[in-house]
Amino acid sequence: MPISPEQDLALLRRSIELAQESRDRGDHPFGALLASPDGEILLEDMNTGGVKGDRTGHAERNLMTAASLKYDVDFLRGCTMYTSAEPCAMCAGSVYWTGVGRVVHGMSEKALKALIGPDPENLTMDLPCTAIFAAGQRPVEVVGPLLSEESAVVHDGFWVGL
Repeated sequence: MPISPEQDLALLRRSIELAQESRDRGDHPFGALLASPDGEILLEDMNTGGVKGDRTGHAERNLMTAASLKYDVDFLRGCTMYTSAEPCAMCAGSVYWTGVGRVVHGMSEKALKALIGPDPENLTMDLPCTAIFAAGQRPVEVVGPLLSEESAVVHDGFWVGL
């Protein structure tokens, strides 16, 4: 049975909770999870840049690394990644190369850039993930932005420019 719109929202809210957990432990406030074709949570991850010192340690890239090591590409085509904010260019690339077939995200990259400004900790690009996926050779469905206001709350007061 495909994932319902209600399940999409519940799973997206879980990714926002993960973003808060990431922030609470001293890292950038981003979270992501991978759901099976029927909506079962398979993996969860958060940013690790501050904790581990890896500036590429975005929640989505971390999640895609774990997914690519655990599941085959045929299975991943039916899976959905939920993320508290639209995947950046690096993270969208990792989704594409891992083989995940669907992305549901909170606030847009454009809104995130406007919220953060030129914070040196996160020099956000205004590059939609759909542009990255459109340059590829296989489809990746994108749903979002959804719950933009809820996904923005976790960033309140975090960034230098706020």
